[in-house]
Formats: sequence, C-alpha cells, structure tokens
Amino acid sequence: MRTQVDLIWIDGRQERWIRFGAIVEATIVSRTRRIVAFDPDAVFALVRWTANAYGTALSRIDIVRTCSAGAAYSTLPHVTPGGELLLHLSGWPKVEQVLQRIDAIEALGLDPAEAAPDYWHHVHNRLSVGMTPRRYTRAQHRAWCLRRPLPPPGADRGSKALRPRPGDAP
Repeated sequence: MRTQVDLIWIDGRQERWIRFGAIVEATIVSRTRRIVAFDPDAVFALVRWTANAYGTALSRIDIVRTCSAGAAYSTLPHVTPGGELLLHLSGWPKVEQVLQRIDAIEALGLDPAEAAPDYWHHVHNRLSVGMTPRRYTRAQHRAWCLRRPLPPPGADRGSKALRPRPGDAP
C-alpha cells in the first residue's frame, strides 16, 4: 500500500510541496496539481502554504512516516491514507526553523528522510514551546543507524544514509 500526497501550486495563492522524501510515483493531474506516492515506512516532509488578500493565511510543515498495511496511522489533509506524524508545526517562523534544520542535515551530507525519527520528535517538541532544538550530528545519526531494524533479506533500501563500515569502532 503506497501513501499518496496531493500537491498543488497556484502562484501566490496556494502551495503544497515535498521538501524531502523518496517519491516512487508521480501523476500529473493538471498544470497546477499532481499526486505523488511513497513506499511504506518512507519519511517525507510536506510544506503547506496558503495566502489570501491580506497575506499568508496558513503556513505548515509536517514530517510524516508512511504506514505499512494494517498499521495504525494519523490522518492528514491531502495525504491518503495518512501516516505517523513525526513533526507537525504551524506558523512561518517555526516552519522556517524546521527548514533550516533540514538544510543543516543536508549540509552534513545526510538525507533528512534517513534521520532518526526521535530527532524530528525532539525538534517538534522544542519548537512547540519556543525553545531551540539541538543540532543533528553525525554521531547521533551513526547511533540511529546501529540501532534501527535491519531490512528483510534481499531488500534494498536504496539509502544514502551514513552506515557504519566494517572495522568502525562502536
């Protein structure tokens, strides 16, 4: 079961776009709308922005882990069927800070979709109460890579994540 996200771009009025995540399928519905799909257990960031005659009316970012068949999930607008919310923030100042965190992870040479889910929970919790989140580090990422479950035999995750090499110290 793939998770589908309805994206839209109406210049100056409404935007829904993917900031990161491995899109496995895309369908163009019209000049301003397309539907993208993600495999189960994939992580992606969905940015939503809406304006009206007075300026920005809505600014949100959601970092979502897609669900597997039969797993529990939260519903989310424009995401079918839904997923596990790792981060859900509203308001441009908070959205901008999350985008800066994503840029910082990419600056480390890491894919934000491969970052530890606990980190996204941490960023959500800190920004929700007006505190500054800690930076994501290579050491934190390495620890996540060592503790996360292994894929089933024969499965290729296609990850660009930093994985420990044979002979690396624990």
